[in-house]
Amino acid sequence: MDFGIGFLSNNVMLPIIDLFYSIVPSYGLAIVALTLIIRFALYPLSAGSIRNMRRMRIVQPLMNKRMQEVRERYKDDQQKLNEEMMNVQKEFGNPLAGCLPLLLQMPVLLALFATLRGSPFAGVNYSVNLQVFPGEQIERIQPQAFATPPQNIYISEGEHLKVNAILPGGNKLAVGEHTKIEYQTVEGKPFQALLAEHPDTQLIPEWKITKGEERIKIDAEGNIEALQPGDVTIQGTIPGLAANQGFIFIDALGRVGAIDPDGIIHWDIVAMVILFGITLYVSQILSGQNTTNANPQQDTVNKITPVIFSGMFLFFPLPAGVLMYMVIGNIFQTLQTYILTREPLPEELQKIVDTQEKEEESAKQKALPFEPKSSKKKTTG
Repeated sequence: MDFGIGFLSNNVMLPIIDLFYSIVPSYGLAIVALTLIIRFALYPLSAGSIRNMRRMRIVQPLMNKRMQEVRERYKDDQQKLNEEMMNVQKEFGNPLAGCLPLLLQMPVLLALFATLRGSPFAGVNYSVNLQVFPGEQIERIQPQAFATPPQNIYISEGEHLKVNAILPGGNKLAVGEHTKIEYQTVEGKPFQALLAEHPDTQLIPEWKITKGEERIKIDAEGNIEALQPGDVTIQGTIPGLAANQGFIFIDALGRVGAIDPDGIIHWDIVAMVILFGITLYVSQILSGQNTTNANPQQDTVNKITPVIFSGMFLFFPLPAGVLMYMVIGNIFQTLQTYILTREPLPEELQKIVDTQEKEEESAKQKALPFEPKSSKKKTTG
């Protein structure tokens, strides 16, 4: 039994989507509700990371100073140096400790991501691999039925089933042989029978040969004719039920990419990519990642990171519904960071901050140019 990403998606994410869709029939609002519920559920873990980041930012200068002193004092004794370094880390804390909450929440966020990339928000792809043999060789091959792994498909609003793509006669064909790719539920019910029960649903499967196009012919119904020996890969796609549904300024939740092959620009996607970068940058500022001058190179990396991540979604596009989830998640993270960075500091950290402020003020005063004293010219009689 699968207790991984698929389990979380099918048994946690999709029921939440169905629940909210039953209350407010909008898949866009369902995405918003699902994102917020997951973010609130993970709030304690995220808060731990933000608090640890804030703490490490305060103690980092003192920690670096202490480590430098240890290196100079025990530079000739490697064993003692390692021991003292460990003691310093125990005293100030491990910077990597804040990564643990992030790692713990990753499976949930990946499951949420996988949910929004599948039905009903986007088309679901099936990969069917075929082998075409000369007629004299196929006789020595034992026929065996072929089925892809099942995937979750929304047949109608709030109703979804596990569906396979199958080849009843197997995926090994002789030149000149005919077969057909069919969809059916894991219980064996034909996909066409499901569609007949839901006449308002327009889920017409599509087929595309991604490898060995010259070796077979396939029509819109999934009928295949083997032409030449060799390996073939066919991608079958069942459209997402809500792929063409819009939400607020988003034209279609399932649309992938800001620019179509014909050059049409989808400004709703562009707006979300830009908004993602802005929210990421604001979150960095609030967390203090862009406010230190101790490491100019790191400052530069922090400033260009939002640009890199945003630009990535232009070259490696995601469905609009997934982008919307990421933007909402970023806004939530930004608000959470704002709230937590205004919490009163623990007493020991506040003392460090007060000391650092006094040292900075003292350094500024020393750096100010002194006012030259006025002097009278001596006169000679």
